[in-house]
Amino acid sequence: MPSILFRYLAKEMLKVTFAVTGVVLLIIMSGRFVNYLAQAANGTLNADILFAIMGYRMPEFLVMIIPLGLFLGIIMAYGRLYVENEMTVMGACGVSQGQLLRMTMIPALGVMLLVALLSILVAPWGIKKVETILHQQDSMTEFDTLVPGRFQKFEGANRVTYTESLTDDNQQMEKVFIAHQSSGRGSSEMSLVLAERGRISTTEEAGQRYLILSDGYRYDLTPGGKKVRVTQYGTYGVRMEENAVADEISKEQALPTSALLGSDNLTYIAELQWRISLPLLIPIIVLLAVPLSKVNPRQGRFVKLLPGVLLYLLYLALLISTRGMVDDGRLSPQVGVWSVHGVYLLLALVVYFQEPLRVMIAKRKVAHA
Repeated sequence: MPSILFRYLAKEMLKVTFAVTGVVLLIIMSGRFVNYLAQAANGTLNADILFAIMGYRMPEFLVMIIPLGLFLGIIMAYGRLYVENEMTVMGACGVSQGQLLRMTMIPALGVMLLVALLSILVAPWGIKKVETILHQQDSMTEFDTLVPGRFQKFEGANRVTYTESLTDDNQQMEKVFIAHQSSGRGSSEMSLVLAERGRISTTEEAGQRYLILSDGYRYDLTPGGKKVRVTQYGTYGVRMEENAVADEISKEQALPTSALLGSDNLTYIAELQWRISLPLLIPIIVLLAVPLSKVNPRQGRFVKLLPGVLLYLLYLALLISTRGMVDDGRLSPQVGVWSVHGVYLLLALVVYFQEPLRVMIAKRKVAHA
């Protein structure tokens, strides 16, 4: 009977856990994808790397979502069993709350190992890949991310670029417009360059890239001034500024866990504690979710859902807050995030033993009466 019950409870719990995790992941990934898609439409992000970024960031999202999915999965799955009186039947057959907790903790430990793997190994590797891609993206010029039919301003440059059409390899363009403003002492000058065609050319010696424009005009003027100098050209070259790509990734979230171990840097200590905290919270939330899932059949299976979500979000908020305090030096690393786990462990124990203590006290009162 315990083996049958274990398989049944594990199946119900994991089924809801995977469903909740999938839905929440889809919502978060959709929001992020829309944000990246807007950047690609504006020309600040290359559209070819969108799916690569989303794929590499998925482990980072999962380490936050899977514990929530497990917590809600226990509350919703067991809540249904209480509403349909299946838990009442199991209790009549001798299944105690301690046995229920043990049968729940076994698959939860498997989820804990998965989260630990993602948090300690996979997520930092994914973040490092994303940082590398974004650094390479920063080295591109506005012509590498040019979108036909759209005026684009390249970040860090006082230049607006437009092209009516562009080949797939971004090497040939038609109907080009470039507006460049240079600021000097007390005055600013603007240059407007129009061309029928444009192409990208790279010098063999230095590897410097140029935009070669053909058959156009250049207008030099001062905003507010009356004089305009017009130059007609057959061929005109515009040097494309190259940005250096940093080979070293310094963001702590992208560093491997081995680089954080033994470090005296508070930022690294806070990051290491955060990575350990994510799998560590799973047994605590299981201890909290099992008694929270107990509901009266007349109340419905979702009556404890909102309080459970608020407790979990508060848990994460406190972990994030203490992580920031350790990073800023306002909290000792010895206290760190462990204090939050200690408080929630105490809360989970109080909630878990509340019902047995209440029953024990009631029995003693009856015995004395």
